[in-house]
Amino acid sequence: MGKKQLLFVTYHDENLKAGLSYAVDLAKTMNEDISILMLFRRKAMERFEDYMTAVAFAEEGEFKTARELIGEDLKRKNGSYEEKAGLLTERCRDAGIAVDVSAAASDVVSAVRNLLRQNSKIDMVLLSPAVTNDGNISSKELNRLVKTSLRPVVTMSKHAQVA
Repeated sequence: MGKKQLLFVTYHDENLKAGLSYAVDLAKTMNEDISILMLFRRKAMERFEDYMTAVAFAEEGEFKTARELIGEDLKRKNGSYEEKAGLLTERCRDAGIAVDVSAAASDVVSAVRNLLRQNSKIDMVLLSPAVTNDGNISSKELNRLVKTSLRPVVTMSKHAQVA
């Protein structure tokens, strides 16, 4: 993937398709590829344990093992990282957009900041409705993300339905 990329950020346990059509349309319009970041929400202690485990495996260069641990967690929750990543990849490729999918078990700001450090091709961050709705990200965190990303940050929301 040699082109610039849009970073589409969503949660693994939410409707993964929410906002994806907008991200695909925007990527087509801007002639860019898409990088998708699936975030894993956890309780504070589980997150701490995940960080410690990830650090231990990273120090040893065991990235495959870290991915397998995430996969085991998804299986316990009746979901598969590979299935979800495959679904997202298929939808993007059907639209003619090159895509890569990654995962993180950290807060939105840290996960996005880490991915931006690793991938200099990303020129815009798109936060899915799952990330921006229902207080999943606070205004303080969003401001911190805007300041540290040094790229445009686009937030999406669900359509309001009239009763």
